[in-house]
Amino acid sequence: GDDNSGRKVITFSCCRMPPSHQLNHTRLLEYLKYTLDQYVENDYTVVYFHYGLKSLNKPSLKWLQTAYKEFDRKYVSKIFVLPSMIFKSRLIISFSFPRYKKNLKALYVVHPTNFIKILWNIFKPLISHKFGKKITYLNYLSDLREHLKYDQLNIPQEVIRHDENLRGKQKGKLPPVVKVPPPRPPLPTQQFGVSLQYIKDKNKGELIPPVMKETISYLKRKGLQVEGLFRRSASIQTIKDVQKLYNQGKSVNFDDYHDIHIPAVILKTFLRELPQPLLTFECYDYILGITSVESSLRVTRCKQIIQGLPEHNYVVLKYLICFLHMVSQESIYNRMTASSLACVFGLNLIWPSKGTASLSALVPLNLFTELLIDFYMNIFNSRTVPGE
Repeated sequence: GDDNSGRKVITFSCCRMPPSHQLNHTRLLEYLKYTLDQYVENDYTVVYFHYGLKSLNKPSLKWLQTAYKEFDRKYVSKIFVLPSMIFKSRLIISFSFPRYKKNLKALYVVHPTNFIKILWNIFKPLISHKFGKKITYLNYLSDLREHLKYDQLNIPQEVIRHDENLRGKQKGKLPPVVKVPPPRPPLPTQQFGVSLQYIKDKNKGELIPPVMKETISYLKRKGLQVEGLFRRSASIQTIKDVQKLYNQGKSVNFDDYHDIHIPAVILKTFLRELPQPLLTFECYDYILGITSVESSLRVTRCKQIIQGLPEHNYVVLKYLICFLHMVSQESIYNRMTASSLACVFGLNLIWPSKGTASLSALVPLNLFTELLIDFYMNIFNSRTVPGE
């Protein structure tokens, strides 16, 4: 899922760790590296569910040392070895994976034990203040709602039951069922969280939503050569303020914010909050099949899938991909190749109708998006929609 700033969220659940004697730790290490490498080039968030870590499934010291050496070849500059009751030997915590640490923007530790907090306070002087600010302790699952899209998370039932027990102990009874108020009807000027058709009807039939026009126009003028464009996050409160202005139909002057990444985040947020993805739910399975198509035929297959989109979706997608193609042409300056942009925009353009995309789905989704950007002229050259 995503957090409230549009950053990808990686979760780690201790209760899912099998007994140590049943686990192939070599494969686990490879899986961890593979998973992190999908995201560490962009800003990302980690949620760590501590419940379920026991003596039976705790990693061995030997494996932790192996993991350290493996990461050390590319990423680690220093390491702290902490005495710990958690592993009943030592808990090795690395705070200096340059690639991993730089783009990690938040680490949420859910259901922390008192010992973790005490241990952290003891070693806090040894850890950079900047990194320390990224760590947030959350006692209950409900606290996550303030920071990310809670409903997108795949939280183990064991963790949910543990959370209910903690709340029950606090109040002496199980928590009551919270009644969710009915959603408010959208404003006539609403931009976020409403359909493309709704925005078109409220904007005199204009096919391109105003927020897309304004962000893309601004970024064309001032952001094409900015290094890391679309990779960086922005202040959550600022993004909410800008969204509110757009939803109220008020003008937005991005020069007032002195941060080129704000319009970039606003554009991603707009796409992500559409009720249906721009590439539509109907295309999801077709897009997943792109990796099974022979390499020389993939662009043709992309074109076939795109031709099947509704006219409005096609026009908006064409407008967006044209811009992303322009960004990729400046990659010598901004470091954002078609592949890099695809990693950022893939899951903002398409997602499944139920649940979230699996890790294995990222490869075809990102490949499809990369092909759209790389071969924009070829894929979008044969269909013209009136009014585009």
